[in-house]
Amino acid sequence: MVLKTALTEAVGIQYPIIQGGMHYVGYAELAAAVSNAGGLGIITALTQPNPAALKAEIQKCKKMTAKPFGVNITLLPVGAKPDFEGIVRVVIEEGIKVVETAGRNPGQIIKKLKENGIYVIHKCVSVRHALTAERMGADMISMDGFECGGHPGEEDVGNWVLLAKAGKVLKIPFVASGGCGTGAQLAAAIAMGGCGINCGTRFMATKEAPIHDNIKKALIEGDERSTTLVLRTLRNTERVYKNETALKVKSIEEKNPGQIEPIYPYLRGENYRKSFQETGDVKSSVWSCGQVMGLIDDAPTCAVLCKRIADEAEVAIRRTQAALSKL
Repeated sequence: MVLKTALTEAVGIQYPIIQGGMHYVGYAELAAAVSNAGGLGIITALTQPNPAALKAEIQKCKKMTAKPFGVNITLLPVGAKPDFEGIVRVVIEEGIKVVETAGRNPGQIIKKLKENGIYVIHKCVSVRHALTAERMGADMISMDGFECGGHPGEEDVGNWVLLAKAGKVLKIPFVASGGCGTGAQLAAAIAMGGCGINCGTRFMATKEAPIHDNIKKALIEGDERSTTLVLRTLRNTERVYKNETALKVKSIEEKNPGQIEPIYPYLRGENYRKSFQETGDVKSSVWSCGQVMGLIDDAPTCAVLCKRIADEAEVAIRRTQAALSKL
């Protein structure tokens, strides 16, 4: 069975699987591996220190794959304001055909991207935000359920409701995001009106993911209860790995609601980067991951994972068809 959907047709990929943007994970190595495996690999723009570095990373990825890949541009509060104008300029100059936007109002960025013929997939955590992005000209929505790693928003709606409602009200295609990692979930997303899945944490636990093996080991050994939420009182909620540092941040935040200063030393991106790229210490930083940990049992190659998801989806779809034929 060939899984041909609005996603595969729009961006020219084999499997309806996106590797979403991830801080200190979404480098050329992973993006190229996913694209070579038949999915859509994504480079994370804000992981690069400046637009020139992003340009170099895109050029590196081009040397590693001839398949389509995209760039993630996330609009969320960070320490120093990123050079979004420079990032968009590099994306356009490098001929990137697909951009995943995420976070706050993407209107101006969508407008610029669309003026240059770029396909925009906007990731958001509520249907009302999806409808706004649709009006702004987004081509596709990535509906991000509360199960996701990173920033699940402040409305706490899981995919079982979010996807069903998206299927009722959106006029543009959408994919499921948040907690995704299996073929049964891909089949379910399609059954609910979606055209694919966006996986983040699941791709962290792959051979090609450019992070320390200890992080991958933690994802395999953890389960769906191994995450926690921080920054709730700042209305910038983040789902992270449940370790002693994250629990300390929660404790400090409870005593100092709405204040970033007391917890900022524990949340610094450099701590996160060191854990992923240097030390492999899973306890000393606050790092994002999703509840899909409960479905991760190994760290295969991206090629094995993508084919497995597609094969599992086919089995699930055929099982449904068989059940219908008996009626």
